[in-house]
Amino acid sequence: MTVPVPGRAIPIEGVPNLRDLGGWQTPGGGAVARNTVFRSAEFSGLQGDAAKVFAALGIRSVYDLRTGAERAAQANAVPAGTEYIVLDILADHAGAGPAQMLQVLSDPKAAEDLLGDGKAVKMFEDSYREFLTLPSAMTGYRQFFTAIGQKEHRPALFHCTTGKDRTGWAAAALLMLLGVRDDDVLADYLLTNDALLPALQPTIDTFASIGGDPQLLQPVISVRPEYLNAARNEMESRYQNIEGYFLKGLGVAPATVDRLRTALVEES
Repeated sequence: MTVPVPGRAIPIEGVPNLRDLGGWQTPGGGAVARNTVFRSAEFSGLQGDAAKVFAALGIRSVYDLRTGAERAAQANAVPAGTEYIVLDILADHAGAGPAQMLQVLSDPKAAEDLLGDGKAVKMFEDSYREFLTLPSAMTGYRQFFTAIGQKEHRPALFHCTTGKDRTGWAAAALLMLLGVRDDDVLADYLLTNDALLPALQPTIDTFASIGGDPQLLQPVISVRPEYLNAARNEMESRYQNIEGYFLKGLGVAPATVDRLRTALVEES
């Protein structure tokens, strides 16, 4: 059998950072199931032939992890017949770093005030910890993992604005639950830098053209190991391990955890 390519990028115009979460090796010689769970950035620009290619992926459910302001500014173009579910992870802290992307990118003064003097890295580390503490985050992630444990909601796609933070933690948590090695969980997380940074170059150029310092944006538009580590450390301090996070933290039913581990792992 062909060894699956982990973290396969899917180049579709208008859907930045689109990847298949499948292919990563799991214990016992298995691998995360391919063509089953996808991750991406927002896709308000999806249209024409690209929309047809996207529809051909057969995605049944789209999970939008963004705030109301983000959704209003960049409404998704979801294929007809696709289930669309809003799970506002940052509803209880709409001012968190990941939710401020649009404002920061359009306002150099706001960017300097919010991100300068090393504040950006701390802000994102704090935001990642909030993925483990905000009631809205706990509710949203519980609903997401519970839903994709059910066959009728798969194949599924989940995303936020850039597909790197709220989406990054959801992907990392799921891979950890499925037994993917820590190094591979981090590798999948960091693939976002390869997929997203080129797509955001025009935005960076525009920011520079209105007087912004592109270096200020680097901690905002990229992912870093320390961000994911902040969430993992928070998880371990509160729940000891990934199973404790799912069962005790999120309140995901044991039967759902079993279904996820069974349905989302295939022979490799």
